[in-house]
Amino acid sequence: MSGAKILGYGSYYPENIVDNNYLAKIVDTSDEWITKRTGIKERRISSGETVAQMAAKACQEAMQKAKCKPEEIDLIIVATITPDSVCPSTACIVQDMLGCKNATCFDISAACSGFVFSLITANALIKSGEYKKALVIGGEVLSRIMDWQDRNTCVLFGDGTGACVLGLSEENGVLATYTGSDGTLGIKSLTAGKVVPSSKICTTIEEVKVDHIWMDGRGVFKFSVRMLPQVVLKLLEKSGLCIDDIKYIVPHQANLRIVEEAARRLECPIDKFFTNLDKVGNTSGGSIPIALADMDNRNLLKRGDKIIIVGFGAGLTWGGALIEM
Repeated sequence: MSGAKILGYGSYYPENIVDNNYLAKIVDTSDEWITKRTGIKERRISSGETVAQMAAKACQEAMQKAKCKPEEIDLIIVATITPDSVCPSTACIVQDMLGCKNATCFDISAACSGFVFSLITANALIKSGEYKKALVIGGEVLSRIMDWQDRNTCVLFGDGTGACVLGLSEENGVLATYTGSDGTLGIKSLTAGKVVPSSKICTTIEEVKVDHIWMDGRGVFKFSVRMLPQVVLKLLEKSGLCIDDIKYIVPHQANLRIVEEAARRLECPIDKFFTNLDKVGNTSGGSIPIALADMDNRNLLKRGDKIIIVGFGAGLTWGGALIEM
């Protein structure tokens, strides 16, 4: 039976760095307050770059590492909640930018779980025999929907994209997958970009209001510290492996305290978890692929290593994949 494996990684985030001290000038907060509660020291904020523009740059890096030409890509999936437009899809815009003329393109909206959902989808489609090489992308320009007066949310999020090339292989690189959703908690926990039109039958664009990110921080924290270990244990159960077989766990980069609590519940060292949120913040759908590209650039990913990626967030959604390098 044919399988699929990751052939190359790439990432891109804006050059504009916004640290905690800068945010302390515009909201009632401090570097100490943010660092203690989140582990985040700085984040990247777009100076006009769109998701598609950043995604194209991340994809170029991933394709270069995979030694893959644009015409070889036959599938592009973008995970984002901040698309360039409602239509065309961001994936189609990326296709045009890269010249991937043979690709089928679509977006997936699953917030912080989006990249995991996209990778699992691409993996299934490649294993079906319909496609041979896919660009799987996660990225956001969350600064566009941020309330910069809300200190509970504006200190958390950043902009950036990550991508990987997933290709048909005799080796099975994705060993186990797991996903889930609970829509009953979605509106109560974390929302962003809800369109609120006026009461008029006809309305202009200027009359349509779009909500900023809103989050029940305590509720989302409780959900996350429960779900992260649950996904890891489910993947281990499905694969027949144990935690000692796993080189790294790469979680959605939401909050360092979530990772620390998950490590405690799994009874494994915190060093097994890779984090880079101190430098880039929470980039939602972009966080896991950005982390993977970072790990690749640091030469942390070796052939034969088994890693687990875990996403969790708005929807509510959760998912993970156990991958062999």
